[in-house]
Amino acid sequence: MQTNTAALRAASPYNAAITREQFLFYEMRTTARLMSEGLDDNEVAERIVKDNLFQYPTEKSIRKMALACIRRLRAMQDDTLISALASQPAEVSKQICLYAMMKRYRLVWDFMVTVIGEKYRLQDTSFGKIDLNTFFLRLQEQDDWVATWSDTTIKKLKQVLAKILVENEYLDSVAADHLNLVWLYPVLENAIRSNNDDAVLPAFNNFS
Repeated sequence: MQTNTAALRAASPYNAAITREQFLFYEMRTTARLMSEGLDDNEVAERIVKDNLFQYPTEKSIRKMALACIRRLRAMQDDTLISALASQPAEVSKQICLYAMMKRYRLVWDFMVTVIGEKYRLQDTSFGKIDLNTFFLRLQEQDDWVATWSDTTIKKLKQVLAKILVENEYLDSVAADHLNLVWLYPVLENAIRSNNDDAVLPAFNNFS
């Protein structure tokens, strides 16, 4: 049974890490600033732990989140975005954080592209629990590993995705029933095009 579970996990591009890690804007910004100072990844993690820069209760939790932030930032493969995340106004930095999550987690990428991007493409700004439910039902039908996830895990993932949308002003609140029209900031748009990630542009309401 354990072998089978491990095989399913290994074969799937999806994981449920965001149930623990969430959006982490403050932590991502802090990490990006240290990276922009020229520290290597180990030095960044050590500084965050030593000075308790995340203000977490235990060293283990600080280290775990520091490494999660570093992995997200590295997933973008773009130092200009790391610098921008460290220094740009919050709304720009948050959008870069979202892109970093999309690059790191296939689950977030697929949700933003196939649900949010498709809504903008169809000029359908309605949004509700049904959209999250449909996304996960489809995912469970397509992927044997996701099909093993508990109802509790799925519920938590839906909450995290909804909160990410609120954090980036796609939704006014988790109870909102419509999407706002977002605007893609030029620093991120340029990087997305340079990275040949044009497929994600609809997720930011960009069809140019």
